Amino acid sequence: MTSSSQPSCGGKKPAAASCGSAATPPPAATGCCGSSKPALGPPASGPDPAACPLTWFGRMIPHCLEYAEKAKSEGRPIVGIMCEYTPRELIMAAGAVPICLCGGSDKTISAAEEILPTNLCPLIKSTYGYMVQGSNPFLEMADLLVAETTCDGKKKMYELMAERKPMYVLELPQKEDGSAALERWALEMQGLKTELETRFGVAISNEKIERAIVEMNRERRLRREIASLMKSDGPPLTGRQLLDLKSSISCIAADIEQYEKALAMFAPAKPATGAEKRVRVLMTGVPLPHGAERVLDLVEGHGGLVVCMENCTGLKPIVDDVAEGTDDPLRALAEKYLRLPCSVMTPNSARRDLLRRLADEYRPQCVVDLVWQACLTYDVESHYIRRLAQEELGIPYLRIETDYSPSDSARIAVRVEALFETVRQRGAS
Repeated sequence: MTSSSQPSCGGKKPAAASCGSAATPPPAATGCCGSSKPALGPPASGPDPAACPLTWFGRMIPHCLEYAEKAKSEGRPIVGIMCEYTPRELIMAAGAVPICLCGGSDKTISAAEEILPTNLCPLIKSTYGYMVQGSNPFLEMADLLVAETTCDGKKKMYELMAERKPMYVLELPQKEDGSAALERWALEMQGLKTELETRFGVAISNEKIERAIVEMNRERRLRREIASLMKSDGPPLTGRQLLDLKSSISCIAADIEQYEKALAMFAPAKPATGAEKRVRVLMTGVPLPHGAERVLDLVEGHGGLVVCMENCTGLKPIVDDVAEGTDDPLRALAEKYLRLPCSVMTPNSARRDLLRRLADEYRPQCVVDLVWQACLTYDVESHYIRRLAQEELGIPYLRIETDYSPSDSARIAVRVEALFETVRQRGAS
């Protein structure tokens, strides 16, 4: 597992944006998304006013752990979520804390493979491996897990997780349009609301849902504005630094302050050293959970600058907001979350529409399409993404299929360098 402060495969480490006179931010702490116990950092109740946002989010896991432990001690339920289709707003309206549990460590995979097939997506195996080992404190303290019927591998893994933890599974319609799909999904939102109310003994009013919607929209807008800084010719951040500016728990007040600080700090900042000379990359495909950023590090360690990430750890879940001030906020949640253009949808033309929009705004010089091994839906869609990049956008395309192991890093680095050489030759001709 690589970190933001470590070059990969002998490549030069991307130049870091600075916070004042600070140099490269420290690597993100490992722990529930890495392999060692997270060290406790500054209190999560309020950020250090002198802290750089990159430094603050570099200790995201310790901050989230302290926040969750405090919430748990105060009687607030902890709800683990597995995918961006779960509406955090509804969990927040129940007075609970939603925490993303997607595994990004290769250290837990061998434990999972004692039960799960070896030829399964590494994200699924890593997530389940934490349960087998009992090594994720967020998962261990969770009062409920909420999941969705996305890919087949996840669905069957949820059955195993349900043997150890209370589990509620949302049945996700898998057609991207049509009123029937929305009606079914709205019923699923109502079912989750009833489950949360019954399990935690609370009443979830429309007013509570609306307040949570406003909070989440504020966070989405801030993160979108930070991401939009990458549209400039010389972005002030690297793609890895932008990826790190997020949290496993949404709407922590201290995090919101740091997002605002990041905007104030980087919007007028000078570009990262050498940014204008690096190849602008649009990255798409599977999510990069905390701890699984190796391919991004390789791309940026060998001459690239990821100016846009379309995936579920990038812009996809924050590209638009939930409608505010409606008579039926539960339906507004259903409408927003059903629009997520995941590869489990059929057809998934909305993903290609989003890529067209992002390519126009962020002006990439090439597309890197990342596919986790055994992720069949994204693997099949790579055909459409290649065609979109090469025939419609007119830019080079590279598909990378890998898992969490670093064993193929040298091979990936060679392919990335060849991609960038193609881009440079086109620019010179």
